[in-house]
Amino acid sequence: MASLITTDLVALDVDQGTESSAVIRAMATAVAEQGRASSADDLAAAAIAREEKTPTGVPGGIAIPHARTEAVTEPSLVMARLTPPVDFGAKDGPADLVFMIAAPEGAGKEHLALLSKLARSLVKKDFVASLRAAENAREVVDLVETALGLREDESASAESPPAESAAPAAEAAPGGSSETAATSDTTGADSAEGPRRVVAVTACPTGIAHTYMAADALVAAGSELGVEVVAETQGSSGTTPIDAFVIEAADAVVFASDVDVRDKARFVGKPYVQVPVKAGIDDPQGLIRKSLAEAADPNGHRVTAGRSDEEEASGTGSGARESAGAHLKRVLLTGVSYMIPFVAGGGLLMALGFLLGGFDISDYSEDIVLGNSLWNLPTEYGDLALGPVGAYLGAVAFQIGNLSMGFLVASLAGYIAFGIADRPGIAPGFTVGAVAVLMGAGFIGGIIGGLLAGYVALWIGSLNAPRWLRGLMPVVIIPLVASLVSSGLMFMVLGGPISALTEGLNNWLSSMTGATAIVLGLILGVMMAVDLGGPVNKVAYSFAVAGLATGSVDNPAPWEIMATVMAAGMVPPLAMALATALRPRVFSQAEKENGKAAWLLGAAFISEGAIPFAASDPLRVIPASVVGAGVTGGMTMGLSVTSQAPHGGVFVFFAIDSFLFFLLAIAVGTVISALLVLVLKIFVRKGGSAGLDGQTQAPAETSAATAPAADQSESAGSNADASIR
Repeated sequence: MASLITTDLVALDVDQGTESSAVIRAMATAVAEQGRASSADDLAAAAIAREEKTPTGVPGGIAIPHARTEAVTEPSLVMARLTPPVDFGAKDGPADLVFMIAAPEGAGKEHLALLSKLARSLVKKDFVASLRAAENAREVVDLVETALGLREDESASAESPPAESAAPAAEAAPGGSSETAATSDTTGADSAEGPRRVVAVTACPTGIAHTYMAADALVAAGSELGVEVVAETQGSSGTTPIDAFVIEAADAVVFASDVDVRDKARFVGKPYVQVPVKAGIDDPQGLIRKSLAEAADPNGHRVTAGRSDEEEASGTGSGARESAGAHLKRVLLTGVSYMIPFVAGGGLLMALGFLLGGFDISDYSEDIVLGNSLWNLPTEYGDLALGPVGAYLGAVAFQIGNLSMGFLVASLAGYIAFGIADRPGIAPGFTVGAVAVLMGAGFIGGIIGGLLAGYVALWIGSLNAPRWLRGLMPVVIIPLVASLVSSGLMFMVLGGPISALTEGLNNWLSSMTGATAIVLGLILGVMMAVDLGGPVNKVAYSFAVAGLATGSVDNPAPWEIMATVMAAGMVPPLAMALATALRPRVFSQAEKENGKAAWLLGAAFISEGAIPFAASDPLRVIPASVVGAGVTGGMTMGLSVTSQAPHGGVFVFFAIDSFLFFLLAIAVGTVISALLVLVLKIFVRKGGSAGLDGQTQAPAETSAATAPAADQSESAGSNADASIR
């Protein structure tokens, strides 16, 4: 195995600036200069993006910026001893010891385990003191390799205690402040009869450093307090779940995590606290005391059969609740993301049915699929069908797609409820969604019904049920009561008014012609490009797909809206591709390569193709994209172009009426956006460019790491679902 750290990756007593980003860039440059990264800029951007999510400074004057990115070609450690120290967000002040962990996107578990072991060693006072006293780079490399177990003369002090067992009392974890220690003993271990027991789960987005440091800090802090702490690390180098009997015997749970805890249902009924993973490093004693205080409080937080993440703030660990706006956005986007596969598959199958069976296949399809087969082909069908075989296959495709589209509202409501109450909310949500369809309440009824079912299920799950009843709560009691309440209200109170509102909205859209239709198209086009996959983009796309099933020859407005949204969403990546072809020298090498891929991505209505460009230069790329997409949206609506497919771009040409006008609108918007972004890059860069570039740099660093992976998620935008949309 190649060495993770060399003397060329160690810098002692150096001045690398006064900002954490400057230090990270210097360290990323060192990695690239040693041939361990293909791009120093990309590595720095990934590490800075991680830093902006959660600062990596930890108590004791230490910082551990880290990233896992395709820019890294060989797992590496970079160490800098800074003079002067630089603030990395630790509560006890700036850091003078900085280790940057650089891992490839596909790093093996062996390397990840070593990187994680280093992070755990940094909570050891003796190891940190040795690093500060080292006289040269060779000595630092020897210390690190000994700590990682890569040398035969490894000392016992360098071994990292397993997170699953209690640490020796002599090894104090950082973060046990005097204020925390002064907490009333009624919340501590010595207030109970016998030893107290706490289980902890730690996890961070990267799963390399903070995950393991937080686990070790909690174990060590528990040892100091006389509390048995067992920690589960859900990190990149693997996870060993806590045994069920250990969870059963625990008095409380600490969730120190920046991501969803896997299999959280194991802890149902347990008192808990939930905080960001860094809080597990900064104040482990305080978290243990707080969890035991929750256990002592009859009204304290308990892990319920539904979601309880929203009961704790993600930023402070103080118990503040998630803001209403952030919570609502999260659950609505959850519903939309699960709904999209039904719409995408169903819409394309319906479009295929029209291609094979003609546009009047909807009049014949049900009779054909029920009364005919491949051995008994239909004799009655429309004139536009491709013969008896085309009519039969078209009817089958249309019916499958139509049935899939029939789940649209129910799946939306079901997974909104799931986003609120987890699995117990799914059945009530699907049920109330079906009721909304029956009542004619449509998309709006599905949203309201899903919220109602989710909150009712969450409330029932939060009740402190007897132990013998807990097993029945998620599978019987919660679905029964939540379905009865939410669907009953939809039938008796909400369905009628929402149905009237939905009908009025559909009539208004159907009546749009001329200037009003163009304005609507302009608005939808702007929404598709303004955040390239964020909540605004999601709203526009969801609005289009929700109405797709209601379109018809007599009511083409929903199909026109779908065509508008698709055309506008294709413009940003196509425009960036065209811009890189017209003036390649104003783009980086990475952007030029992304531009080649953006042709295909844009043609397929996958807007991720524009994200790398917007990430590196949002103040130029996004305004240019908005202008072009807005023009395309207005033209598409004005020309009455329709699409019966919810996704696919030019590859679903058979589902797009007036396809040449569709292409014309896209071409005009693409040219406008491409020329505008070139003008901004060429002329705004100089003579006033300093302010613009200064504003642009930070977002570029924040997003560039996430753009190539496009995983997100969740981070994720509307086009994170592009493969299914």
